[in-house]
Amino acid sequence: MVEESEWLLPIANVGRIMKQILPPNAKISKEAKERTQECATEFISFVTGEASEKCHKENRKTINGDDICWALSGLGFDNHAEAITRYLHRYRELERDRGSQSRGGNNGSDD
Repeated sequence: MVEESEWLLPIANVGRIMKQILPPNAKISKEAKERTQECATEFISFVTGEASEKCHKENRKTINGDDICWALSGLGFDNHAEAITRYLHRYRELERDRGSQSRGGNNGSDD
């Protein structure tokens, strides 16, 4: 049997993310971190499950970013889907640029 702590997001990471949005002198209780940990883990599982079902219906084994955006939108999280879609496109552009720079080496100059 899998212990609950094995499927939850790491509490240290959750606390670190929570602190990023709060004033420097703010304190977060252990209980608040634990509830946020449970909610965030459940949300990610919920969205991933929807994306996984889509992939299964399409006979694919790998969930990609587009599947997550589709799942968010289908679950009514349109604002999140739009934001993540913009992020995903930007990320792919940067990766494409990084790949072309590493392959090109000198960017076309012969110096």
